[in-house]
Amino acid sequence: PSWAALPGMERTTVLITGCSSGIGLGLAARLAADAARRFKVYATMRDLAKGERLLERLGGCCPDTLELLQLDVTDPCSLAAAAQRVQGQQLDVLVCNAGVGLMGPLETCSEQAMKTLFDVNVFGAVRTIQAFLPAMKSRRAGRIIVSSSIGGLQGGTPSTLRHTELPVGNSSGAQGVALPPGLPFNAVYCASKFAVEGLCESLAIVLRPFNIHLTLVECGPVHTSFLANLQRPDPEGSEMR
Repeated sequence: PSWAALPGMERTTVLITGCSSGIGLGLAARLAADAARRFKVYATMRDLAKGERLLERLGGCCPDTLELLQLDVTDPCSLAAAAQRVQGQQLDVLVCNAGVGLMGPLETCSEQAMKTLFDVNVFGAVRTIQAFLPAMKSRRAGRIIVSSSIGGLQGGTPSTLRHTELPVGNSSGAQGVALPPGLPFNAVYCASKFAVEGLCESLAIVLRPFNIHLTLVECGPVHTSFLANLQRPDPEGSEMR
């Protein structure tokens, strides 16, 4: 297909983290292949060698609507380099999609594995927003989209979550309202997504005066390689018996 842009057309510039697979890859491919060429996509990933998967989705070539960038959300220098690369561009949409999982009984999860998960899922999102937010504030325009999860809500629906009590007993035998079950063996992952929810709900309020809109996407199960890419609870294997 011809990838030439329509003359005089203004594109929406989008930067997406975590584009080597899954939702990030799918979103980058969808926007870059838009028939009307309405988007300029910066698809970022920690390992650029994995960018071949994205190019395959686009017929093996890189259209002028797409640019691959190396970006590791756990590395401030990598983030600074990516921000420098898009400097001068009007970044309209920032998609914080990079994330990892960790599944297993809590007592088998090593401290290092838990720290790594929070470094990507929580602090990675914070670092990414910090890197690109100043330019949006200066322009007083932008949208930030953050990939969360039903793991950040599990235990009640969004409308009732804040008003529902966990099951507790008292001396009279009365019980609180029982909530739907959580996600077994995902305690640490869910904790990271609850943190992301709190971060974004607070941040959204203070960004409104700057005409910056923040959106949380609370995904359910999606057919990706997320489960295959789960961390081991203990990278050394010493705690698994």
